[in-house]
Amino acid sequence: MEAKRERIKQLTEQLNKAAAVYYQGADEIMSNFEYDKLYDELQQLEKETGIVLAGSPTERVGYEVLSALPKEEHLSPMLSLDKTKEPEQLAAWLGERPGLLSWKLDGLTIVLTYEQGKLQKAVTRGNGQVGEVITNNAKVFDNVPLSIPFQGNLVLRGEAVIPYSTFREINGALPAEEQYKNPRNLCSGSVRQLDNRITAKRHVQFYAFSLVSAEQVDFQDSQENKFRFLKEQGFDVVEYVRVTGATIAEKIKDFAAKMETNDFPSDGLVVLMDEIAYGEGLGRTAKFPRNAMAFKWADETADTHLLEMEWSASRTGLINPVAIFEPVELEGTTVSRASVHNVSIVQQLQLGIGDTIQVYKANMIIPQIAENLTRSANLDIPKKCPVCHGDTVIHEENGVKVLFCENPDCVAKKIKSFSHFVSRDAMNLDGMSEATIEKLMNHGMIGELADLFQLQRYREQIIALDGFGEKSYDKMVQSAEDAAKTTVVRFLYSLGIPNVGLSNAKLICKHCQNDFQKALEATEEELTQIDGVGGVIARSVIDFFADAKNQEMIAHLLEWITFEQETETDTVQDMEGLTFVITGSVEQFQNRKQVKELIESRGGKVTGSVSAKTDFLINNDALSSSSKNKKANELHIPILTEQAFIDKYEIQLD
Repeated sequence: MEAKRERIKQLTEQLNKAAAVYYQGADEIMSNFEYDKLYDELQQLEKETGIVLAGSPTERVGYEVLSALPKEEHLSPMLSLDKTKEPEQLAAWLGERPGLLSWKLDGLTIVLTYEQGKLQKAVTRGNGQVGEVITNNAKVFDNVPLSIPFQGNLVLRGEAVIPYSTFREINGALPAEEQYKNPRNLCSGSVRQLDNRITAKRHVQFYAFSLVSAEQVDFQDSQENKFRFLKEQGFDVVEYVRVTGATIAEKIKDFAAKMETNDFPSDGLVVLMDEIAYGEGLGRTAKFPRNAMAFKWADETADTHLLEMEWSASRTGLINPVAIFEPVELEGTTVSRASVHNVSIVQQLQLGIGDTIQVYKANMIIPQIAENLTRSANLDIPKKCPVCHGDTVIHEENGVKVLFCENPDCVAKKIKSFSHFVSRDAMNLDGMSEATIEKLMNHGMIGELADLFQLQRYREQIIALDGFGEKSYDKMVQSAEDAAKTTVVRFLYSLGIPNVGLSNAKLICKHCQNDFQKALEATEEELTQIDGVGGVIARSVIDFFADAKNQEMIAHLLEWITFEQETETDTVQDMEGLTFVITGSVEQFQNRKQVKELIESRGGKVTGSVSAKTDFLINNDALSSSSKNKKANELHIPILTEQAFIDKYEIQLD
């Protein structure tokens, strides 16, 4: 059975890969004859075993968009586990009785219910008492069986996770401010989407870790038999080994050795009593069951000396501090670098060159500074950008200090301005990624924005670039020609004027009757009188247009730009005059940028910090103690969850 199950997984993956290549119009990786042969084999194996995996080419799951995720109470409460960092405590607790040691995966716990061999329901853990029904999303996880051989009622629990490799790929396609902090946050948002097309693109994996019930099946008093049964039904079961008090310490070391190369996120281990009756007989506390315990890694630390602080400039102008220290051995590898994240942490740790610092690996993977034992505080925050050597400025928001390069001609900043100019809401130059912009810039083909409309000068050079060709060149040139016919709103927004978002650009253009020359000539007093445009925005516009370099840049662009009439839309403007702040992760929108775009399309404005001018703070964790929540509460500003925001404005997500 195990061999057949593995073959089903292999064939599903192989056939889906072949189909993807075929439908993308690329070279085929197998003939139609071979595809049909493997398809028939898969279909026969599914018939023999009763196992049909999500994503199987023999059964496609339809996509569905919901208006909200239904709530459902769990039949029995889902408790947390008592925790320890001491292997000796686990050994004493387990004694001579057999136990199962497995990964504690760091994702989102899901309860699956099957009836008559079909997946009927999937519910998140929620608060342990009530979860959210995400059945249609679970059906597009990469490896959840849609059909199983067992025909009775079956309930199991498992962890939905997103591998590190997928996490890095998804984050790499997002701008820095939209990137997810860790795989768990990405997984939480992916699992709880209202549109399961988004879930399907996130490649969520599911690993079973507990069989709650299987109608009229005798497991002969063994939790391991439950795991074996789940494997027979087609589930991927969390990796585990049998242990006793005498062997558990050595087995923990074996798991620790795998942490460095694991592709899935884990924040510890779980030990489960194998004897079902004995474990259940131990009962439970108000918070914990007594038949299992969690093991959290006791972070291995090492003392070393800080040699230098490397300041790494990003494309957004943000300059991140990275500590360079004398190499030390941690968790079996040599480390010599650790991100310090921001200026506030540098100052809190009172770092100085030569200080004795204590370092560790968070979750045995990411090097971090735990403590500064010297605290000399002799480290100077650089006043010059490491890339362009222009002046740096410390920005502070919600008590966090970060270092920025404010030189508009800095290469890192220049890439950002080009990226903004070509973005969808601005000039919408298709196919012009940051990587393409950087490559063209490095080869001297673009230096100012107007150069994007003159790429014909470099036809042969572009075609010869690595990764490019005639089709790429033709696409870029055609996209530039199309983008040159634009609206005043798009053009004004594309210039990247500080503090001027899409909604502000619309307000200014509406006041100036969509005449760009009138916008250029508007006075600060005139702009300030526009409802929704305050003194800060007005001054930004005046200063931007008064700068000689900007005047030259605009003049060169206008040689290529043709303004078209703004098309009227029937989008309701029910957020006009309102200011929103968005914080935390989102679950029903694709990302925070999508929320921002929706607000601006309906006349609203989005800012980065909470102030007296803020009308609503959008945060799914309305009860968190974050600085933005605290500020909103102090100012009596309503905090809306994502669902409350959707309900309030009757938003229909496509």
